[in-house]
Amino acid sequence: MAAAIGGMVASGVIKVVIKQLGSAILGKIKLHKELTKDLEKMKMTLESVEAALSDAERRSITDNAALLWVNRLKAAMYDISDMLDDFESDTQSRFGAMRKKISMPDKMKKMQERLQKITEDHQNYRLPPETHSNEPQLPDIRENAGTMVEAEIIGRAEEKLEILARLSGSTTEQTTFVPIWGFGGIGKSTLARSVYNHPEFEKHSRVWIYVSQIFDLKKIGNTIISQLSRQQSPQIPDLHSINIRLQELLAEKKNVLIILDDLWEKCPSQLEELKSMLKQGKGCKVMVVVTTRDEGIASEIGTVQPYKLPQLSDEMCWDIMRQKSKFETRGDKERLEPIGRDIAKKCKGVALAAQSLGHLLKSKPCGEWDLGHTMIKEELIYQWIALGFMEPSSTSSNWQLGESYITQLLEMSFLQHSKI
Repeated sequence: MAAAIGGMVASGVIKVVIKQLGSAILGKIKLHKELTKDLEKMKMTLESVEAALSDAERRSITDNAALLWVNRLKAAMYDISDMLDDFESDTQSRFGAMRKKISMPDKMKKMQERLQKITEDHQNYRLPPETHSNEPQLPDIRENAGTMVEAEIIGRAEEKLEILARLSGSTTEQTTFVPIWGFGGIGKSTLARSVYNHPEFEKHSRVWIYVSQIFDLKKIGNTIISQLSRQQSPQIPDLHSINIRLQELLAEKKNVLIILDDLWEKCPSQLEELKSMLKQGKGCKVMVVVTTRDEGIASEIGTVQPYKLPQLSDEMCWDIMRQKSKFETRGDKERLEPIGRDIAKKCKGVALAAQSLGHLLKSKPCGEWDLGHTMIKEELIYQWIALGFMEPSSTSSNWQLGESYITQLLEMSFLQHSKI
């Protein structure tokens, strides 16, 4: 089964594995009573994780930490699927049944421990509280920028030095706002994380906020208060009280670095209110790095010249692809290098494209590097139905579900329309 689900995104994989666990619990695989209880516990754990997985998958496109978590979860799903397949095949012989009876408890224990760790890590990907807005809600999370591995940053040394110079070079008594702007996927958040983790700011009070399209000053203010105070403070309901508490906290700190990641708000009055909220306390130096796709927002929010992040060179894109695909461990790397370099040119200097392609090609054999895979939508949906990936409801047929999955995969850029 794991081979069959190998090309699916994590949300599809977890559905298949939950279904496998359900079949095992119902007795399609003969198991000891205690092991059945373990499987029930495992199934409940996966159902809990599944509830918030779609959010983590969306963020995994631009968030390396979320991508790592999703990949770990997906790898665990493959192993659970293989484990169930092995147990099922072992029941076909007396020797196999005896071997299963001995080995399964140990495997189950290790798998439970692994899932427990994944579940604990999942706390980094909690959804925000429900709102009554009819707009699609994007997650307002507290990204753990400290988990960023410096070795993952390729080709941005000069850019990092430029941002550091702008932060340290400001002589104004007002809070310094340094905007980084550029189109999506070029590496703005990665550069901001690199600045956040720089040794120069180790002794600073640091705050990281993912803003995104849903601009909420109260939420931003409460998040800053929570991170500066290093405790889960009760939510302050009004902006006036938030501003007072922020000024108290900023006055207590000597040096503060705040990252406002992915700012979309264009309204000048809203941006001015945000800047006013972050006025520094007496004797405190506050530095704010803002990432945005919009040059106008960068100009409005900045107190220094906005920095336009340039595209990566083809060579830098190839370096990223090599790292993400674990290229140096391959035995066929000499044959693949010309193909890989050609693919890197097609990234057009976009860091996210290079990262995504590197991850995608990591487990691919040589033959799949130089050829695009064209699939007919209808045939793909028929394959999903035949493999049992669809679970029709009273409101949606198998085919409607398949169409919906295709749309989601296109939106995630997991699939793209072919020109053929």
